Amino acid sequence: MAPDISNGLAALDGPAVGMNDGSGALPIFDVERVQLQFSIAADFVAAQVANNVLVLALSNGRILRIDLNRPEDIDDIDLPKKPSEIGVIRRMFLDPTASHLIVCTGGGENYYLHSQSRQPRHLARLRGVPIESVAWNPALPTASTREILVGASDGNIYETYIETSTEFYRKEEKFLKAVLKLADGPVTGLWVDILPGRGETRRVIVATQSRLYHIVGKVGKGHDGSGSIYTKLFDTEEPVVHELSGSTTGGASSLVVSPEAQDASKSYEDMAPDRAYAWLSAQGIYHGTLLTNATGPELGNKVFADSRLLPRSQLAAAENTGRRKSATEYIDAIALTQWHIVSLVGNRVVAVNRLTGAIVYDQVILDPGQKAIGLCVDLQKHTFWLLTGNEIFEIVVRDEDRDIWKIMLGMQKFDAALRYAQTSAQKDAVAIASGDHLISKGLFIEAAGVYGKSNKPFEEVALTFIDNNQPDALRKYLLAKLGTYKKSSVMQRIMIASWLIEVFMAKLNSLDDTIITKAELSETLNPAQTEEQLSTIRSEFQSFVAKYKSDLDKQTVYDVISSHGREEELLFFANTINDYHYALSYWIQRERWSDALKVLKRQTDPEVFYRYSSVLMQHVPSEFVEVLMRQANLKPRNLIPALLDYDRNYKGPLAQNQAVRYLQYVVNNLNSTDSAIHNTLVSMYASHPSRDEAALLAYLESQGEEPKFDPDFALRLCIQHRRVLSCVHIYTNMGQYVQAVELALRHDEIDLAAIIADRPMSNPALRKKLWLAVARKVISQSNGIRTAIEFRKRCDNLLKIEDLIPFFPDFVVIDDFKDEICDALEDYSRNIESLKKEMDESSATAANIKVDIAALDHRYAIVEPGEKCRDCGLPLLSRQFFVFPCQHAFHSDCLGKKVLEQAGVGKSRRIKECQVQISKGLVSGAKREAMIAELDSLIAADCIACGYYAIQRIDEPFIKDGEVDEWAL
Repeated sequence: MAPDISNGLAALDGPAVGMNDGSGALPIFDVERVQLQFSIAADFVAAQVANNVLVLALSNGRILRIDLNRPEDIDDIDLPKKPSEIGVIRRMFLDPTASHLIVCTGGGENYYLHSQSRQPRHLARLRGVPIESVAWNPALPTASTREILVGASDGNIYETYIETSTEFYRKEEKFLKAVLKLADGPVTGLWVDILPGRGETRRVIVATQSRLYHIVGKVGKGHDGSGSIYTKLFDTEEPVVHELSGSTTGGASSLVVSPEAQDASKSYEDMAPDRAYAWLSAQGIYHGTLLTNATGPELGNKVFADSRLLPRSQLAAAENTGRRKSATEYIDAIALTQWHIVSLVGNRVVAVNRLTGAIVYDQVILDPGQKAIGLCVDLQKHTFWLLTGNEIFEIVVRDEDRDIWKIMLGMQKFDAALRYAQTSAQKDAVAIASGDHLISKGLFIEAAGVYGKSNKPFEEVALTFIDNNQPDALRKYLLAKLGTYKKSSVMQRIMIASWLIEVFMAKLNSLDDTIITKAELSETLNPAQTEEQLSTIRSEFQSFVAKYKSDLDKQTVYDVISSHGREEELLFFANTINDYHYALSYWIQRERWSDALKVLKRQTDPEVFYRYSSVLMQHVPSEFVEVLMRQANLKPRNLIPALLDYDRNYKGPLAQNQAVRYLQYVVNNLNSTDSAIHNTLVSMYASHPSRDEAALLAYLESQGEEPKFDPDFALRLCIQHRRVLSCVHIYTNMGQYVQAVELALRHDEIDLAAIIADRPMSNPALRKKLWLAVARKVISQSNGIRTAIEFRKRCDNLLKIEDLIPFFPDFVVIDDFKDEICDALEDYSRNIESLKKEMDESSATAANIKVDIAALDHRYAIVEPGEKCRDCGLPLLSRQFFVFPCQHAFHSDCLGKKVLEQAGVGKSRRIKECQVQISKGLVSGAKREAMIAELDSLIAADCIACGYYAIQRIDEPFIKDGEVDEWAL
């Protein structure tokens, strides 16, 4: 009959009963009764829990599947047959994912139920097999069980593969094979896991009432249940056996494994995620760790060697139960948490720390005569359950690793203790104890790192290392201690960092002395090893300086390192803190120019270059200029003093002058427009001892008509240093052609003077004057008149022979230039004839003009009686009018209006002024007549129909907007 289910399971309630450790914290273990919110018509006979799913078997053959996340939802499942036919449910096995359930009845029938199904399926091949234990596949599949091991009460171990099938003719289990036969009774426990990093290697643990087997080996390859994979393992590998001594009869037997570690980093065995196991036997609880750091039989031997037995008598003889217990009382069931063994002893729940064996919880839970059906563990969700025939209890575990650090500390497992220490005080206690232990063993360097993380008095630790002559340990301690201080502890950090500088220097000097003397530092350290250690210490020092440079006082470090004479470390510190001035000064003072340039190449601060430019230009000019040319952020103006100082002392050729080279780079590549740069370059060109002006002239010509240098300054320099060609070029660019020609002629540069004289093409008078000056110089230097006559032809006949005659000597034979004089006279004759002809033409033109003027007095126009004004269309004779020679006629007022519309602003204003003054009688007499004449001349200056005004209106259309189109055909 189905149970009466209302609301499932209620929230956990009930009083907490447990042992308080006196610290005020809640006890690690409590047992809480779960209040059932449904009524059942039968007792519980079996139970399993996994992945927050609780499965209960009832004596009436029904199965309840409860999701603990939603306890109000309960699946009520019936077995295919009644208990009267197949027997009461004896055992159930639920895999860790809660996907697969195997149900075993007292009649030898076995059923399989998948989490997605409500119909248990009969396992035909397993009929008659009394299952005592199941080892699920370690891969935890959900669709099928894949290969699993089943332990029977007859000592056989079977391998099978179960999957859900909806087809009637297909069986649930794909195959069933007996892989091992044990002769020592039922197989009470099975466990299979995969060793990390070895996917085909499996570990199988088998438990009976008297023996524990550990087997490791490779399994065969199977594919979707095609065959057995464990046969190879059991056939080829010999198990490691742990056997009980003495009598083994009586008592329960089972094998349990601890849940998966919630935080794998907190495993106390070499930080590997090893799980614990416990084997319940007649003698007690044999427990240990499932190690994974070995292979084959060695792994089994190591596991059993590290395991211990918790005697049954230790749990039976409890003192806080209020009554004496028999030492022969058996343990009914066990479960493993991460650090404790939970046991059901009679009606008591006892929890023992598996590291120390100490009982941390012992409480009577069950009523007299009440019997438990088992302890259940959810391996994935870390929950623990105790069930009786009609009640459910949850064993609550709270912060069970809070005292593990203290236990590890007592076992001198300091690394593990430090991992489990939770508060700073706990961690400090572990560190101090660990350091003291290492000191007692003489492991000073190891102790230094531990002390550095503790709060043990600084002076005490430092004196310990000093008294024992352990500078390396002291160095390590100071480094560790420095890392623990906050940035706000400025004084402490500076003092420790400064002390470390002294310690490092002493160590480096000691190693250098050892290498120099070729002596052995110790019995086990030869000179080669000493050199290697020297390199290591130097690297350590450099790393220290780079990391803690902000905690080092610059002057103190300089003083300490200098006192030890450590040049390399001194410069490394200076470079690390970007004190390049110190490094440069150091190398420059020792005149090690190449080293100074190496430091300078890494600089970007322009001030560094300006500061050391003078001394570097004097000693390594070429290399320094190379460095300067790679710096784009410099102001070349600031380098001028150093360049001038170098140029002043330079005696070589101009092509190798490094100051000139740099200035040329600035001018040509950087396109500098700074007049100071250009003036400096001009001064260097001009002041060079060489008389060759090619470089200076090339520079001046490259500047064009708008030079960047100061022409006056350049001219003074060129005059001072007698740079004639350059002076002439500057004069010419300044437009001072006369001075340029005079200077060229003064230095007999006649060809240059001639070129300059031809420059002012827009000023013929000046051009002629310049050519005359050149001609005078040529005539004064020539040996004959013929040379001067030939020179005259160079100026494109700009000069005439009469212009040159005054320059000839007083006594010159005319025969030498008779032909030129004749040519000049013939030219004059032709010019006279041309001028005479032009005069005659002008006289004729004047006479014609007089005739035209006389004819104007007799010019007239005929106006017909019916002629109309061209503007208004009214009769022309109705009022004053104007008639033009083109025969267009207008009323005077109409013409005036049209002229005002099209005339300019000034002319319009004047016309209006005249009209106002005449109409209002503001003028009279001769002035009035003159103004009328002026007004007529302004209005009637041109015909508005065909004259200038008409031309101005050529862009206007014939037909304007709103007018009738008279041109339409």
